[in-house]
Amino acid sequence: MRRREFLGGLAGTAVAWPLASRAQQRERVQRIGALMNLAENDPEGQARVAAFQQALQQLGWIENRNVRFDIRWGAGNQERYRQYAAELVALSPDVILAAATSVLPWLLQATRTIPVVFTQVTDPVGAGYVKSLARPGGNATGFANFDFNLSGKWLELLKEVSPGVTRVAVVRNPSASSGIAQFATSKALSRPSRASRTVALSS
Repeated sequence: MRRREFLGGLAGTAVAWPLASRAQQRERVQRIGALMNLAENDPEGQARVAAFQQALQQLGWIENRNVRFDIRWGAGNQERYRQYAAELVALSPDVILAAATSVLPWLLQATRTIPVVFTQVTDPVGAGYVKSLARPGGNATGFANFDFNLSGKWLELLKEVSPGVTRVAVVRNPSASSGIAQFATSKALSRPSRASRTVALSS
């Protein structure tokens, strides 16, 4: 899926979930906060924000007419994330966009009432940000950027490429939360074997 299409879908979710429920308040300007994980002068960050705002505009949300954006750029700095999360919550926006895994916990620490829509979060269920992808619960919802069931597909592809492979070794980073969830899925979908042939994978 192209980035613009993805952000368009995100914009639709951001509007439909918390803002549509407040249709009776359409006469006032709605407020959308955004906490970005990049620097303000980062071209990629600017492109993401532009695509997000353009998608909202196509849905009828025009800046300075019926919606206002409050954007903070954390640039990978954890202290800035904490500070900006508190700033955004203090502005009482209708919804906050969390642009990555690194910024989401700070927003959820700052508020459990303002809706938070996240993107680029590796394992929202495993990290405890939502109860499940189908029924997130709480005040957070959004998009996971990886389906761990693909780990099982990788094993299937290995069997297709080399049917004799019956034992697989996984090389992973145990400190990475995504690696933990990925390994757990791979292990659950694999079948133990006494064969000695081994293939090493990295995650």
